[in-house]
Amino acid sequence: MIDKDFIDRSFDGQLSEEEMSRLETAIIGDAELRSAYVEQRWLHAELIASCEDLPELLEEKPEAGFPRMAGWLSAAAAVAFFASTVYLISLDKSEPTVATLIEAENCRWSGSDLPTTEGAKLGAGRLALTEGMATIRFDSGATVTLEAPTTLDIASSMRARLIEGSVVADVPESAHGFTIDTADTEVIDLGTRFGVTTTDLGSAHVFVFEGEVEVNQGENPETQLITEGGSMRIGEEDASLANAQVGEIARHASLSAPGDDWVAITTESGRGKDAYFRKTHSESFGSDPLIMVKETTLADTNRRKAALSFDLKRQTLSKVTDARLSLKIESSGLGFSSLVPDSKFVLYGVHDAALDKWEENGVNWSTSEPFAVLESPLAYESLATFTIRKGSPNGVVEMQSDKLTDFIASHSDNLLTFVLIRLTGENDKQGLVHAFASKEHPTSPAPTLWIQTSQK
Repeated sequence: MIDKDFIDRSFDGQLSEEEMSRLETAIIGDAELRSAYVEQRWLHAELIASCEDLPELLEEKPEAGFPRMAGWLSAAAAVAFFASTVYLISLDKSEPTVATLIEAENCRWSGSDLPTTEGAKLGAGRLALTEGMATIRFDSGATVTLEAPTTLDIASSMRARLIEGSVVADVPESAHGFTIDTADTEVIDLGTRFGVTTTDLGSAHVFVFEGEVEVNQGENPETQLITEGGSMRIGEEDASLANAQVGEIARHASLSAPGDDWVAITTESGRGKDAYFRKTHSESFGSDPLIMVKETTLADTNRRKAALSFDLKRQTLSKVTDARLSLKIESSGLGFSSLVPDSKFVLYGVHDAALDKWEENGVNWSTSEPFAVLESPLAYESLATFTIRKGSPNGVVEMQSDKLTDFIASHSDNLLTFVLIRLTGENDKQGLVHAFASKEHPTSPAPTLWIQTSQK
């Protein structure tokens, strides 16, 4: 946070290069902060100029001290002139502000030419978000949430251009006509809440959560009107309107050992397998590079759960003294992160060894009904939970608990099966689908079960 103490430390050379860069960026973009900086700079310089003379000035009589005081005032006047000049120059270089960055917690930026500190005033320019979620409030009243990775060019209080990524706009009546442009399209609000995604190749997808928007595409003179619940794909083979009630909006879409004595078993090893199941879908997702998980009461066909099996045939399970399960988070490319709260997940262990025989490339939601853990509580045991915060970067989640260790150590078979479910629902049926790397992922590590065994 840029405050008076932060500024004072800059005068004493206590800031790192990165902190100084943050301060400079914040000062250029925020008129109030710039004014506070000049004032503190003036006071700092004034104290330095008078530090040697101040004791004598306080002891001398007024008439005797006048010449010395005059010199001190002269020096102070010079400092004031310098500070004023710096202030006026900075004002001359500043552009009118049209928006404010109101939320930017845990964000990472790269390639932005606008301030990226929370609370900064924004003029025309570019914001490039690489991790997290950030929210901008335009002076018109419209708010736009960026979901990384996203690049947005701000043009005015009523217009922005989405270069690449995903945004959700919430537009009150006061900002009627607020527009988001993409490479070949303009999306004009008619008093609504809507989402836009686009890629650097120019394709885009517009979805209306509430109200309606007007879409103008390239040189096509015909205006398309999209109403609540509708969507439009642009820049693919053909632009098409659709009622997006079933699927979510498609977006562009080796772990370190805990210690020297830990052994890694992945779903690639031996009879290991991983897959996810989607409600009412007959196809198999066992060969997908992603394991997708989602819970919702708003669109039942969008529900997804996952199963993981690990082959521990070369391990003596009774000697397992500790265990943890690691999953690499990936972008699913489906749905919007801002429409899902912080999400809690639970990992269940399957007690029935007969269920370990499920087929990775032949199972679907219907055939995975034995994995209906909430309906068959005796066949499953809750082993661990974890939470993925809204807008968090795609890192690694780890599950570790005494229950997980005991489950492995007491299992009757060397093939262990787990079921992963998201407990948290969503605020809209276009909420984010969470995803993790499967054993088919080309670059990220497969689900990994780490175990530690007793040497006795």
